[in-house]
Amino acid sequence: MEAIISFLEQVSEFVWGPYMLIFLVGTGVYLTLGLRGQTVRKIGYAFKLLMRGRKKEQQEGEGDITPFQALMTSMSATIGTGNIAGVATAIFLGGPGAVFWMWITALFGMATKFGESILAVKTGCRVLDVDYRFVRYGHQIRGIDFGCKIQGNHA
Repeated sequence: MEAIISFLEQVSEFVWGPYMLIFLVGTGVYLTLGLRGQTVRKIGYAFKLLMRGRKKEQQEGEGDITPFQALMTSMSATIGTGNIAGVATAIFLGGPGAVFWMWITALFGMATKFGESILAVKTGCRVLDVDYRFVRYGHQIRGIDFGCKIQGNHA
């Protein structure tokens, strides 16, 4: 039992150590460069669209909720209370430098979230549909088919 615990601790230190930090931030940098900084360049336009549709009466197009309500719902599902506690702990332990590095990481993390959202919209479908569309149409994206087969889904 002692050997298993020691092995798991070594794996945990490797996976959640500096390699994972470099991998996550590196992915964000790669996507930011690949998108040519779109997440930063278009942030003013994004806020303009967000604030324009805050009130239900001013909303254009179809839908039951405003873009602002959709953003707040998405953010609450993404952030959660664990991240809030994590930020508080990081500030307590790391001081003001932790806030700076969280901002830098978030700047590149926006591209990762943007790419994830675009992939979900492009390949996703209704939740109630048993045969998910990304299994059928996601074969063009390398790795999606393999991931679905691992989870037991079949095309």
